Amino acid sequence: MDLKTLGWNSFFKEHFAGIEEKGLVPARVVEEMKGFHKVRDTQGEYLAEISGKIRFQAEEREDLPAVGDWVAIALRAEEGRARIQWILPRRTKLSRKVAGKAQSEQIVATNVDTVFLVSSLNRDLNARRIERYLAAVWESGARPVVLLNKADLCDDAAALAAEVEEVVLGVPVHVLSASEGIGIPAVQKYLVEGETAAFVGSSGVGKSTIINALAGEEMLRVQTVREGDDRGKHTTTARQMIFLPGGGIVIDTPGMRELQLWEIDEGVQQTFEDIEAFALECKFRDCGHSGEPGCAVEAAIRGGELQRERLENFKKLKAELEFQASKVDPKVAQERKERWLKIHKAARKKGNRI
Repeated sequence: MDLKTLGWNSFFKEHFAGIEEKGLVPARVVEEMKGFHKVRDTQGEYLAEISGKIRFQAEEREDLPAVGDWVAIALRAEEGRARIQWILPRRTKLSRKVAGKAQSEQIVATNVDTVFLVSSLNRDLNARRIERYLAAVWESGARPVVLLNKADLCDDAAALAAEVEEVVLGVPVHVLSASEGIGIPAVQKYLVEGETAAFVGSSGVGKSTIINALAGEEMLRVQTVREGDDRGKHTTTARQMIFLPGGGIVIDTPGMRELQLWEIDEGVQQTFEDIEAFALECKFRDCGHSGEPGCAVEAAIRGGELQRERLENFKKLKAELEFQASKVDPKVAQERKERWLKIHKAARKKGNRI
């Protein structure tokens, strides 16, 4: 397997060239394990440990390797081992806040080109949840695509897909029945050689079944839906990278009971750009869209141009971000954001599609 097939491009090549340490080779993190990472280069896979320098300098979780990262490794090929000496800058980064009260980041996947937001066409379908996932994906820098799976369990999949299309504002929406192979060719078009995609969604929506259908074989263990609620049983327990026969790369992620957002102000703006556009016409710049005179957003709701539930979800996500910001050192947050924006702009300047 060559570097291009692993997802290598000119962005990573340039940053790797700046590493002066001799004897290192580029590799990609394909799985996180307890105390170790599994990495892959052009010759094979290795169990890798993190260098003491990286551990010592790491101030936050984002300073440690994550699935999807490109790293520079020192090989001990005869032992099947390696040491991660450097982490190359990330082109994209999909994150969420860790569960619980801690104000810290959990990286879901890095250096992905497409993120598939998977939902079931049954009782799991929830437009407000899709909006939440969409905000995180737009913030990551990757391209979002919505996959509505389990069409075989739905009486009118087309009607439900149309409702979802109304809230995702131009993001592609595909209807699938992965267990029957329906809709899989549409997904395969996003997975050309060297392209990486991540699958995210609640437990039991069929992410692993979709990946197995793309691979043409059962690479991931799946379980049947439970009786009574039409939901699949949770199977995936760790993030892992899978290389498809056709050349694409996918990252399977554990199902999320909840998605707590992490620093996604730009993502919220892009997800709710219709509300942002209406708000420009409000009489007052600080309009809270809660009954103020001259509120164009409320007028849009009365006129049937906007759903009130969508506005309430927008307000909810904004409130979460404000609360999160109040719990984080502003200086640290700004430095972290500036560093990420610098990497982001560098990738765009080099003409790499994000």
